[in-house]
Amino acid sequence: QVQLVESGGGLVQAGGSLRLSCAASGRTFSSYAMGWFRQAPGKERDFVAAISWSGSNTYYAGSVKGRFTISRDNAKNTLYLQMNSLKPDDTAVYYCAAGSPRDYLHDYEYGYWGQGTQVTVSS
Repeated sequence: QVQLVESGGGLVQAGGSLRLSCAASGRTFSSYAMGWFRQAPGKERDFVAAISWSGSNTYYAGSVKGRFTISRDNAKNTLYLQMNSLKPDDTAVYYCAAGSPRDYLHDYEYGYWGQGTQVTVSS
């Protein structure tokens, strides 16, 4: 079993930045691929970004490419999402996930999830 805890969410003005963190415990963190997903009120859970177990491969949704950066520090068992140039449309609950996905873009491919952290971007 893997436990994931997100932090770093909050209220930020449009154009600002936030860094989300996801602390992992339990079974070996470095053996899992990791992803970030988000869910806005009344909408489905959307893929945001993913990273391979080694950190050598990253993937981004088109809506965040060039603004967000996913990274991981396996020595600290921590996943990060650096979010720059934030827009009101980025407002959502952000979830981190871990697993061995065959397709990084689909939430059902991940076996472990955090509780989520709220990100609100005001205009």
